[in-house]
Parts: sequence; C-alpha cells; structure tokens
Amino acid sequence: MQDNLSPSDQPVEEPALEEALLTEETASTAKKASHIWENIIRMGMGETVLRVAAIVVSLSLFVVVVWVMGSFYLNLPDQPQAAASSNLLPTAPAQTPTPVFDIPPYFDTLGASSMGVLRSAMLHTILPEKPRSDVVTYTVVQGDTLFGIAEKYNLKPETILGGNRYTLGDDPHTIRPGQILNILPIDGVYHRWSSGEGLNGVAKFYGVTAEAIVNFAGNNLDPATLGDFTKPNIEPGTWLIVPGGKVAFSDWKTPRITRSNPAKAKEVGPGACSGTLDGWYGTGSFIWPSTERFLSGWDYSPNINHYGIDIAGAEGNAIFAADTGVVVYAGWNDYGYGNMVVLDHGNGWQTLYAHLSVVGVSCGQSILQGTVIGSMGSTGNSTGPHLHFELRSDAYGRVNPWDFLR
Repeated sequence: MQDNLSPSDQPVEEPALEEALLTEETASTAKKASHIWENIIRMGMGETVLRVAAIVVSLSLFVVVVWVMGSFYLNLPDQPQAAASSNLLPTAPAQTPTPVFDIPPYFDTLGASSMGVLRSAMLHTILPEKPRSDVVTYTVVQGDTLFGIAEKYNLKPETILGGNRYTLGDDPHTIRPGQILNILPIDGVYHRWSSGEGLNGVAKFYGVTAEAIVNFAGNNLDPATLGDFTKPNIEPGTWLIVPGGKVAFSDWKTPRITRSNPAKAKEVGPGACSGTLDGWYGTGSFIWPSTERFLSGWDYSPNINHYGIDIAGAEGNAIFAADTGVVVYAGWNDYGYGNMVVLDHGNGWQTLYAHLSVVGVSCGQSILQGTVIGSMGSTGNSTGPHLHFELRSDAYGRVNPWDFLR
C-alpha cells in the first residue's frame, strides 16, 4: 500500500525535518535580531552598542589568552625539559653589586649619612629690630596731628598727649609746627619727678603699680639702691616713663554752667555771665548747628580730651542754635576756645559753640532753635576756620554729638 502514496503524502525523514525546522528558526531569529538592530539605530545608540561590544570582545580575548598562557606554563615538565625551554628565553643581565665607599673623616656621619645633606646657614641674616626703651624726640611739621604722629610710632594718640603735658597741656589743639615732642617707647605717660613724691602715690595717680615704674628698663632705677618707695632715692627733675599710665584730664575749659549760677564760669574767661538767668526751655531734639556737615579733622575723642566735633566751613558761615535755650556764656574763653557761646536748654542739656569770629547773642537772652548765634571763625587755639561743638547732659556727661544731631 505504501507504493500507491503520492509524493506529498510520503513521510518525511527525521534528519530532513530537523534541518527544515532549524532553518526556519534561524531565519526567524535573524529577522528578530535585524528588527532589534534597526530599532537601536533609530534610537541613535548604534555606535554606543558597537563600542560596548568591541570592549566585551577584547576583554574576552584577554581572559582566554591569560588562561591559555597560565595552563601552558603550569603544565611544563619539572627538570630537563624546563631547562631546555629555559634556553629559549632571553637571559637577564647579571646584577652589579653596589659599591661601598668609606665616608671621609671630616664628615659628621650622624648628620651626613643618616640625615642627608644639611642646609647651610644664611650668610646675610636679618635680625628683628629690638624694642626701644628710651625716649626720642620729634619735631612737628605743618599738617601733623596727634593721630598721625601716634600712628607713625605705633602708639596711641593719648600717649603723645601724656608724654608732652608741659608742651601741649590737656589740649590737642595746641600742637604747632616747630614744637619738639617726646615720643615714648611704649604707651603710657611721662612724669617729671618732684621733691617729696613717693613711688606709691605717683603710681596710684596714673593707675599703675610702683613695680611697673621701677622695673621698666628705660627708667634706669636700681631696686638695690632705690630705698623706701615712700621716700625713694630719685633726683628731683628726673623724667620717668609710666608704662600703661593714664592721665585724668581737667575740665577747666568747659565747666557745667547753670542758669542759677552762671558766674561759676568766670575763671574760664570774660565771657561769663552773672546773676540768675531764666528763659525758654529746649525740645530735647538737636539740629545741625552749621551750614556744613563734615569735619575739619578732629572728631569726638575723649582719650585725648577732645569732647566735641570740629565742623568744617568758611570764615563767617552762620552758626545756629541746636535747640531752644538761654545764653549762659557769651564771649572770650581764656583756655583755647576763643569766642564761645554756651546755651542751657533747661532740661539737663547744654550746648557749646567755640572758635567763633563773631558772637551774636548776649547773656540771659532766650534763643529759639535754629536762630543764628554767631559766625564761624578761627579764634583761640585753632589752625583754621571751624566750629568746635559740644553736647553735655546732666545724666550722661559730655556725649558724642553724632549720636544726637539730626
């Protein structure tokens, strides 16, 4: 019956069937791979995939080579064949022994051989400047101020004032070109010894200890021969440096002048008023007392006994009452302020206007805030036209005008 079957009905042999299935599967796989590759290219990642594939193939080849070489050398025969094959490899040059030299006797073996080459000493060594312990002098030139001179010698401005009390007194405005000033080596004051003084008393006056004066090298005091501190063997007229000493400035230029007793200021100068005064009271708010609003060089500096601000301007500029009040001083000041006006505002406040060229008010006169009371000038201890302006409070003392002017 098998002989009557048609060719299409003939059974297919198994090898031919498997081959056909494999061909069909391969074609399907290739078609899928082609489709995937086309998608990768459309996504713009074709070049990246090729690079990754190249790296993977290179690493695989490297691993195979390492494995083959390792297997080959690990399986070499032990002796004869190993020796024979070793003849095929290049022979490494023989190592030359490191020569050993004797260290010359003039070398410091500890420093030269153990620690290496030592650094040579510098032939031109710059030594730091030794601290000064003596007093030097300085001649004032045009344009000098206590601040500038102090900065030049790395000192505080009050040290320049405290070292020259017989030249400058208590007033920084008395500095003039041509003056010869003492420049102390450190911050402090310069004291001229007088007969009958004691070290303890002098030290207490300046706020230091007696030992600070005795032990300072610049004073050349020998504790062995000095004797009792209450009556020390110090020649009258000897100048002593008081390290860290501070001066208590006097207030004889601008005392508190009251309405009830303005005559208290008669020791200040002929501008003092008399009798009992009364009049308008102030508002407690202070306006700017001049047409200009910048300084001429001196600011509020209690450390150098400058309790006001020096407002710049031209000769003859109007000076205004900072607040409403009564005139308790109008005229000349004998201690450097020249023509001066003082207003008492009746509420614990007082204002002072100095170096005026013209005084435009009189004692006992009531003045409204903003009224012209005089003209800017350069009278008294002054190096040019300006207004020295002070604010005094019964509660706070002589305050910084910058904190209250508007």
